[in-house]
This record gives sequence, C-alpha cells and structure tokens, in this order.
Amino acid sequence: MRQIKVGSVKIGVPGSAVLIAGPCAMESERFTLSMAKRLKTMAEHLGVPFIFKCSYDKANRMSLESFRGPGLKKGLEVLSKVKQKFGIPVLSDVHCKEDMEEAAKVLDIIQIPAFLCRQTDLVVAAAKTGRVVNIKKGQFLAPWDMLPIIKKVEAAGSHRIIITERGASFGYNNLVTDFRSLAVVRAFGYPVIYDATHSIQLPGGKGNSSGGQREFVSALSRAAIAFGCDGLFLEVHSQPDKALCDGPNMIDCKELESLLKQMIRIQKAL
Repeated sequence: MRQIKVGSVKIGVPGSAVLIAGPCAMESERFTLSMAKRLKTMAEHLGVPFIFKCSYDKANRMSLESFRGPGLKKGLEVLSKVKQKFGIPVLSDVHCKEDMEEAAKVLDIIQIPAFLCRQTDLVVAAAKTGRVVNIKKGQFLAPWDMLPIIKKVEAAGSHRIIITERGASFGYNNLVTDFRSLAVVRAFGYPVIYDATHSIQLPGGKGNSSGGQREFVSALSRAAIAFGCDGLFLEVHSQPDKALCDGPNMIDCKELESLLKQMIRIQKAL
C-alpha cells in the first residue's frame, strides 16, 4: 500500500494512525486559530501525527438558513494563517471545480465531499492540482464502488489519494458502519481513514438539519483502529452543543485526549 506524505505527516505507516480533526465549519478566525492551536498541542503531546480540518464553505446543507462558513476567500486566508502560525497541514472540502485553483494554493489536502464523490469533473480537477485528494465514500455506495473513482484520479495523473469511510445509508435518517469496508477499500492500494463523527450522524434527523449520536464516537473509533485503518477523522468543538454546524455529531475537545490515548494503546496491543 502507498504511503501518502503531507508536509511532515505520513499517512499509511503501520501502527501510526493519523488524526484529521477540527470543527465542522469555520465559525470565526479567532475560533479557528484557537482550535488549531489546542488540537496541535494535544496531538504533539501524545505523539500523534495531526492534520487540521475545517470547512470554509459547507455547501451541502439541509436548509437555506443553515450556517455555511465564511466562503472561499476569507476561509482560505484563515487556513493560510493556521499553516503559518502552527506549521500543520490543512484540509477543507471543495464543492465546485471553480474553487479548485485558489483552494490548491492553500490546502494540503483537498476533500471531495461524500455527496459529490462521483462528480467526475470535480474529482479530476482536484487530482490535477497535485494536492493530496481525500475522497469521502458516498453513503449510497458499496465499498467496491470506490475503485472507479480512484481510477479517475489516477487517470488524471495523481496517486496522492486517501479514502475516508463515513458510514452507509441504513433506512431513513440513519447510517451504519460496515467495518469490512475498511479492508475492501484499503485493498485498492491507498490509505483508508475512518470518519467516526459523520458515521454517527442522523442525516436530516432534526427536520431542517442533521442530528447525531456522539455517544457512540469513541466506541466506533476504537473498533476502527482495532479492525485496521490508517487514521481517524473527527470533528471536534470546544462547545459542540453551541456549534453553528453539525453540533450533534461533533465531540467535545475534552473527550479527544482520552480517545487518542485509547487509540495509541490499541495500536501498541496490535
């Protein structure tokens, strides 16, 4: 399996799961910088390779009134400051190919949202930037359906690919994780990340927004590490119940350190 290098972070190193973490959406510059600093300090203390994630625009919202973030220009300015101040790689969703050129000037990892993972022009545009492309597996796809998407990126000249599992649709307003997916997708030759916080999301479960069951995040994260994945994707917030976006499925920063210590112990046991 390929190892993917992002700055000083290597993804796909056996026994060294990476952490991709941060708030769902960029609520303000001050908040984003404080979260990046807090998470970097925690990850460094524990020796966990860390990539900061925060979306400048959450375009696939349930309602017109849903918070989306500051948008491309301001969002990239803030993420650029995160890189300069803290020296950590940054990731954000990119929802349209028109954003791709500007986004690639700042982002170390361009994330293709799950709902858009089959959008050929978007995937190919991301691949052509030369940046690492993180493709989130659509909730509507079987694990083996990711192979043609991977081949789109390869055909565009890139092998800098990671795949993120984030659960599969299970009836209405519910998701379920089939951990076999981690092994199936990993067999395609690229690192696989497990997104525990979106896997417990209840899409549209609150009518105009999604719900979530954050009480299951830690257990599913432990299971994913034990089963075998190359990292965890976790949306975290200092006050998730007051978050402007996806609060029900984000975990509190206070819980993260304990979870990371458990992750490290599981890796050592394996």
